[in-house]
Amino acid sequence: MAVTPMMQQYFEIKDKYKDHILFYRLGDFYEMFYGDAETASRELELTLTGRDCGEGKRAPMCGVPFHAYEQYAGKLIEKGYKVAICEQVEDPALAKGIVKREVIRVITPGTLIESALLPETKNNYLCSVCLSKDSYAVSLCDITTPRIFCTEFSGPQKLTDLMSEISTYQPSEVIISPGHRDTASLSVFLRDRLRTSVLADDAVLFDAEGSRELAERQFGDVSSVLDYAQIISVCALLRYIKENEKKDISYINEISVYTGSQFLGIDINTRRNLELCEAMRTKSKKGTLLWVLDKTNTAAGARLLRNWIEHPLVSANPIKARQNAVKELFDGFVLRSELADVLSGVLDLERLTTRIIYGTANARDLRAVCSTLAAVPRIREIMADVGDSTLRELRDGLDDIAEVRDLISAAICDSPPVTVREGQMVSDGYDPDVDRLRSIMKDGKSWISKAEQKEKESTGIKNLRIGYNRVFGYYIEVSKSNIDMVPDRYIRKQTLTTGERYITDELKDMEATILGAKDKLYDLEYRIFCSVRDKAAENSARILKLASDLARIDVFVSLAEAASVNRYVCPEIDTSGVIDIREGRHPVVEQFMTDSVFVPNDTYLDTGANRLMLITGPNMAGKSTYMRQVALITVMAQIGSFVPADYARIGIVDRIFTRVGASDDLASGQSTFMLEMNEVAYILKNATPKSLIVYDEIGRGTSTYDGLSIARAVAEYTLGKKIGAKTLFATHYHELVSLEKDMEGAVNFNIAAKKKGDDIVFLRKIIRGSTDDSYGIEVAKLAGIPAEVIKRAKEVLATIESSVPDVNMSKDGAADSGLDVISLSEVSNDSIINQLRMTDLNSLTPIEALNLINDLKNQIIDS
Repeated sequence: MAVTPMMQQYFEIKDKYKDHILFYRLGDFYEMFYGDAETASRELELTLTGRDCGEGKRAPMCGVPFHAYEQYAGKLIEKGYKVAICEQVEDPALAKGIVKREVIRVITPGTLIESALLPETKNNYLCSVCLSKDSYAVSLCDITTPRIFCTEFSGPQKLTDLMSEISTYQPSEVIISPGHRDTASLSVFLRDRLRTSVLADDAVLFDAEGSRELAERQFGDVSSVLDYAQIISVCALLRYIKENEKKDISYINEISVYTGSQFLGIDINTRRNLELCEAMRTKSKKGTLLWVLDKTNTAAGARLLRNWIEHPLVSANPIKARQNAVKELFDGFVLRSELADVLSGVLDLERLTTRIIYGTANARDLRAVCSTLAAVPRIREIMADVGDSTLRELRDGLDDIAEVRDLISAAICDSPPVTVREGQMVSDGYDPDVDRLRSIMKDGKSWISKAEQKEKESTGIKNLRIGYNRVFGYYIEVSKSNIDMVPDRYIRKQTLTTGERYITDELKDMEATILGAKDKLYDLEYRIFCSVRDKAAENSARILKLASDLARIDVFVSLAEAASVNRYVCPEIDTSGVIDIREGRHPVVEQFMTDSVFVPNDTYLDTGANRLMLITGPNMAGKSTYMRQVALITVMAQIGSFVPADYARIGIVDRIFTRVGASDDLASGQSTFMLEMNEVAYILKNATPKSLIVYDEIGRGTSTYDGLSIARAVAEYTLGKKIGAKTLFATHYHELVSLEKDMEGAVNFNIAAKKKGDDIVFLRKIIRGSTDDSYGIEVAKLAGIPAEVIKRAKEVLATIESSVPDVNMSKDGAADSGLDVISLSEVSNDSIINQLRMTDLNSLTPIEALNLINDLKNQIIDS
């Protein structure tokens, strides 16, 4: 026996989507068969059943309700699957044979439009990368917005720069041109480092033929803004969206081509170390700069603020324009409060509009758009007297799109149902035909009641009743004891054990009227709903612009509120190259200090005599917090935010680099020291005199003398003419303090600490000058190391200090003991050298470190 026609149709469609889980519409369910069913059953914990498919076989099957498919599809997407939605595309009542079905949409991580599946306060980016011989072009798009971002990298660092840029956006899906030597390494980075879904084997998407024509149809003339690789990258993105959404995507009509010089350069390591939007350990928002500044009231505002933090500006005028807008809201408590109150009721126009464009919005989505449009006049009224030019421009540009608002308000009732095929969406009084059909349905119920009473009176059958079921429609039921009283006009329809069921011509006519009215009403309401949705779609560009304007207002309100709550000041912005911060505070750390007061500190860096702050002091004293604080204040200033200080002057920097502690990268086989050197090399190759660099403990991943030599050389190179960047350099190598007298531009500072007997008190204050003590044993005591261990450590330290000559660094970087240069091989034997080289000092516990010192001491004595 051949397979059934339905299964034959299923096989034909599934053959085109072999790598997808096919949601195949059957009635009120999306069904899955065979391997798809087994996968979905396992991943979604669904009951696996079966269905006759012909050939004497049963197909494994499971299904999900069509009205609740989003949550199930979302779970599959999270687990790395792609879902193809196969719908009935013709009316079953009009179909000849099996109902025609087609895949109407493919859901992938980067093409989600379902609000329930998207992070509300974070953009969901789809990314396309074209790897060519000379350059790497990258394009990104959140398909709930009309804009594509595009940039390009060239030169020997292009792969590193590309990875860093992609990490800024954290895309959920990346498509990569195949065949290039870096395709594989980029794919590994994206999957392992960013946990991103990657497609790197579809050459059709990156076909150059027809790409320029496609780009020009979408955006107009692009010859002056896009080069060859960029066009291919952008068009691959467009093809992928069109291929999966299967809808008109003409709403994606804006393209923003940018270069790295337009924004503050923040590489992937710096972004992680500064914890701008994601905490290093928890991977959450809490404990980040975004967490501190985010007082937004709308989802679109939250996403825009994240984008500003990830892309600080490097041009003074746009920064000052943002500052001025924030300042007016900062000074105007009533203005800020009233705007925040109204904005709290603004819904996510960007994503609602996308659902409207793709035809997946329901009546509740339309009402949500209407309620937001209705808030616009009030926002304009609140902003009537604003003085800042940026705020005035935003106010004057707010478009409440009255024709769409009024149409939705009139046509769609206040509380429509979720489904759009079962009526109850259209307002009473909007359409006369809807009102008439509703009246028929309402009167029909009354007519049935009256007809029942009339039949009882005319036949004399007191227990006669009129009922309804889906099989027979309306019927008259008479008990066995009264069958003799049934009139001739009754037509027998069904015999029961308790009596008989009958119909009459009059009853069937009324049934046709009532049931026909219901079907006509549902169809008419759906057509009216679609016409309203289409009208909103026609105005999608205006709605999306309004969404963008409201998001900007929300971000300004958020920054002003954060500044007010946290006692921030407006920094002076210029291009002087000076960073002058007085009483600066760490914006995140101070939020966690509930039982004590954050100790503020000053900073002064310039391009001349104060280029490099060499910071010494004990562990846990606050060196790392202080240096990150300076970097974060700089970032805040360049996004247009106020900053945590009593006064700040920020000469715009072009890039921020950080080299902070790391652990072994086991996946790539790199040690702590190798990672450290890779990061330092990247900084030395890319820093400029306009950059800000944070070095935290350079050289600690190798032997003492090697590390000291590397640290000295890095400091000198950074100070030199090739870079000359503003630098914060924390170190435990006290020998480096000689840099201040050896090289112009280096200045010694230390974190103050005070000894009280065997105890230590951290004062958290940056002071001029150097320190010659790291207070390591005192810190170990604070950490709870047993007294016996602390005592022994002091004995070992005294022995070592008495046996090892003082080492200083001369101007040329050589170790100087006052006699001749001493190498490690001259103070010990090969076994000690090998033991030190094989030891990862960063992974040692305090007790293991003390045992190692004691062991090395015994070896020295024995030798």
